[in-house]
Amino acid sequence: MTRFPSRWAKALALLAMSLAMPCAAQAGATSRIKDVVDVENVRTNQLVGYGLVVGLPGTGDRTRNIPFTEETMQAMLERMGVNIRGTQMRTQNVAAVSVTATLPPFARAGSTIDVQVSALGDATSLQGGTLVVTSLRALDGEIYAVAQGSLAVSGFKAQGQAASITRGVSTSGRIAGGAIVEREVPYALKSALTLKLALKNPDFTTASRIAEAINGQVPGAAEVLDPATVQLTPTGGFSGSVIDLVTQVENLPVSVDQPARVVINEASGTVVMGSDVRISPVAIAQGGLTISVRETPLASQPEALAGGETVVLPRTQIGVDDGGGRALAMVGGGASLQSLVSGLNALGVSPRDLITILQALRSAGALQADIAVQ
Repeated sequence: MTRFPSRWAKALALLAMSLAMPCAAQAGATSRIKDVVDVENVRTNQLVGYGLVVGLPGTGDRTRNIPFTEETMQAMLERMGVNIRGTQMRTQNVAAVSVTATLPPFARAGSTIDVQVSALGDATSLQGGTLVVTSLRALDGEIYAVAQGSLAVSGFKAQGQAASITRGVSTSGRIAGGAIVEREVPYALKSALTLKLALKNPDFTTASRIAEAINGQVPGAAEVLDPATVQLTPTGGFSGSVIDLVTQVENLPVSVDQPARVVINEASGTVVMGSDVRISPVAIAQGGLTISVRETPLASQPEALAGGETVVLPRTQIGVDDGGGRALAMVGGGASLQSLVSGLNALGVSPRDLITILQALRSAGALQADIAVQ
C-alpha cells in the first residue's frame, strides 16, 4: 500500500474507473535507419585552444589579479618584436579565453567551422572584443584549425552605483566560421571492406529490425553483432563499395522499439515517459497528516505622551489535517501511465507532485518501467 498526500484523493478517486481498463500498447515509431544509427568512424572531433580577446571597453581581466593574462600578453608582444619585460601592465582591455570547436567528419583543409569563446579570468564582459589568432588542438596535440575574428555575444551586463541588470551570459561568445581547418583527419572510408552501424539507443529488437530491413533490400548484407551494432558487408551479388551500400539502405524505414522508461528531472520538475510504461494493480491510500503554522505578529504601540515603548506581540496559528474519513482507491492493472498523467494534469496536480507519485509507485513495484533521475 502506498500513501499519498490528501490533495490527490479526489484525483485518484476519479481516475480509478478509467484506469481499470487496460490500454493497448502503442506501436513503435517508424524512422529512417540513418536517424537511429551512427556510422563507424563518421564522427566529430573536439578541439580546444587558449587565446586572448582584445579591444574590450574596460571589461577585461585585471592583470594584477590574473597573472596568466599578463604573461600571455608579454609573450604575444615579444613574438611581434615588442619587449615589455619588467613593465607593470594595467590594462583591462584584454581577456584570457578558452576557445573550443567541433571538427566535423571529413572536414577538408580550408573549410571553416564555428568556435565558442569563454572567459577564463575575471573579465565581466566580452562584448565588442576580437579574438587574436589562436591555434586549436585535438587530444593528440596536433593543430587542426586556427581561429580569429570578432565575437558575437548575446548576453549583456549594465550597472550603476545603486542598481545593475544582467541578461544572458556576457562572458561567453561565438564566432560563426571563425576557424579555418588546417589539418584533415585521415580515414579512407571507400576502401573499407566492412562497416559497423552503431545504434544511438541500443536495443535487441531494433537491431534485428534494422538487419531485416537491410537484408530485404540487399540479401546477406547485414548482421547483428550485439544490441548496439549491426555490421554491413557488401555481398557477392552487390556491385559497389561499402559507401554505395550505405547510400542504398540508410533511408529504409524501420520501427524503433524502446524499453519502458521514465526520465525525471527533479530540479526543473520535468517528466518524460515512454508510451510502453504500464501500472500494475495497486491500492493507493488517500490519507496524510498536514500541519500548517502561520505567524502574524501584532505591534502594540503606546498612546502619545504615555511614555511607554512599542512592543511586538507574537501570534501563532496552527492548523492540523489528519486526513480522517478517506479511503483506498484501487487502480486496475494494465493502465497506461499516459492515462494517469493526463487525468492528474486535468485536475491540477503539479509536475513535482507527479514526480513524487511516480517514485512511490516504483518503490511499491507497481510501475513497470525504469526511472532515471537527473
